[in-house]
Amino acid sequence: MYSTLLAFDWLFLIEKLVLIVGIISVSLGIAMYETWAERKVAAVMQDRRGPNRAGPFGLFQPLADGLKLFMKEEIIPNTSNKWLFVLGPCLAMLAAMMTSAVIPWGGKIDFFGREVNLQITDINIGILYIFAVVSMGIYGIMIGGWASNNKFSLMAALRGASQVISYELPMGLSLIALLLVTGSLKMSAIVGGQIDGVWNVVYQPLGFLIFLICAFAECNRTPFDLPEAENELNFGYHQEYSSMKLGFYLFAEYINMFISSAVMATLYFGGYDIPGVNDAQLTEKVGLNWMAFFQGAVLFGKIIAFILLFMWVRWTIPRFRYDQLMHLGWKRLVPLALLNMIITAAVILYQLKK
Repeated sequence: MYSTLLAFDWLFLIEKLVLIVGIISVSLGIAMYETWAERKVAAVMQDRRGPNRAGPFGLFQPLADGLKLFMKEEIIPNTSNKWLFVLGPCLAMLAAMMTSAVIPWGGKIDFFGREVNLQITDINIGILYIFAVVSMGIYGIMIGGWASNNKFSLMAALRGASQVISYELPMGLSLIALLLVTGSLKMSAIVGGQIDGVWNVVYQPLGFLIFLICAFAECNRTPFDLPEAENELNFGYHQEYSSMKLGFYLFAEYINMFISSAVMATLYFGGYDIPGVNDAQLTEKVGLNWMAFFQGAVLFGKIIAFILLFMWVRWTIPRFRYDQLMHLGWKRLVPLALLNMIITAAVILYQLKK
């Protein structure tokens, strides 16, 4: 037993723990300031000032909002299923955080003489892992809506479940076409192929557009925020929630938006690839750690661009009716995704025969 402990690579464990803590901290910090950015974007589009009281430019507003949520009274309805009522927001938050495990956030860094990949785990089925974890997120909404013992919350949970089922199908079909092009399910291999060649969005523009629309639906963002339609369902699936349990649901939405942006940047826009730069030559000039910093900054730049797109669409396009949402998913996106997959397969088969 003692020899087994000595043989265990403790540095490897420390590396992964540092990566996990770092990524979770960054995700939570970004989710906090996404709320500030959303209000600022809305203010610019509506000719208002936005948050400007707490700190310079209102930068302390997310901290004030978080403190307010912590200090609010915890209310659990008497007729609710109390254990599931608490489990719902926790599961939504957990599913949102777990997706980040397979995303490559940069190249390699020098960690006390060891080369460490800026990726928690590089499994062979990285995309399938993302789909599996994202699918778990809807259970947080469904459990919370059902456990509240509120008819409006239950209706919102049912809407959320049917919406996720409807839009995961075209999202998966669009990814099949991408996998035909890349030939791998590993996230690192997909990024590596784009670094050596061109970005996948050049080969799959229709697939990217379908994936982007489905990402809006998966994140419950306008115009696909039917589970939170306050004009129809009072307040949606988290109507009975208060304090940090409500905060978990809100945070999960913004973390999902951040992770979805990271996934789209990784799959279609080269991930941490720096456009127009030879990575090997730049690494020789600046060193491994600085190169990893530049790569991470480029990836976060792409993520921020997608987050701003999410916000811009929210304050531009009105919410769909529920029948319109279902019509778009089943009668438009699914046939388009199938057509894109068939055309991609035909082109690849033709090239192989040549």
